[in-house]
Amino acid sequence: MAAVPVDAVTQRLSLQGKVALVTGASSGIGAGTAILFARLGVKLALNGRNVENLTKVGKACEEGGGCLPLLLPGDLTDEVTVKKVVEETLNHYGRLDVLVNSAGILHMGTIETTNMEHFDQVMNVNVRSVYSLTRLAVPHLIQSQGSIVNVSSVNGQRSFPGVVAYCMSKSALDQFTRCLALDLAPKKVRVNAVCPGVIVTDIHKRAGLSEGDYAEFLNKCKVTHALGRPGQVDEVAQAIAFLASDAASFITGVTLPVDGGRHAMCPR
Repeated sequence: MAAVPVDAVTQRLSLQGKVALVTGASSGIGAGTAILFARLGVKLALNGRNVENLTKVGKACEEGGGCLPLLLPGDLTDEVTVKKVVEETLNHYGRLDVLVNSAGILHMGTIETTNMEHFDQVMNVNVRSVYSLTRLAVPHLIQSQGSIVNVSSVNGQRSFPGVVAYCMSKSALDQFTRCLALDLAPKKVRVNAVCPGVIVTDIHKRAGLSEGDYAEFLNKCKVTHALGRPGQVDEVAQAIAFLASDAASFITGVTLPVDGGRHAMCPR
């Protein structure tokens, strides 16, 4: 078998010139993905709820990639905002090649402590808004034969106590990924998800962990993750970039663990 030239591999890994819409881009994995995409030459439309943080991420993207992203702040649980985000992306760039659904929230609680308001909030952000936005983006992704990458979690693949609504939402997102991959495969749109383990972001502290509890939580990763540590945002962002690139042209319907082996761990 003839070797594939290195420059051909590099070209397939490239995202240069593609148009990507990244949600949850004001913090965490969404922000890290946006900054990496900018360095890879992607034309960006960024959504996030925190306007100040989103502006900072936009500036970091400009400094890293030389092009100021289109900033589209707003809450995606609002149908008007969802429609506006897609429309303004298309009006600005004229196309859409990649959708990264990274917006999400974490609520800690059991069935006894998670009331219906909390449950609805988690499901509306982590599932319903993703469905709504993706539904509007799909016709344009079909035109470009583009791809979708959802940011799920090891919590969708494994069960953990004390985060019932979050685990349910991520399990739903995994199934959404697989079903959508089958629906859109005949139309040459690939759909995949990354499933991070514990990644060093602010999501756990926003969910209520104190600084001390969070430090203890990260320290516990030495035994809960096979690689003996939590992950970093850039490690997830790189996996997202791969799945969005042509190097992953024969990959669809995958829920890819990016979790230091946590999905494979069994208590002994």
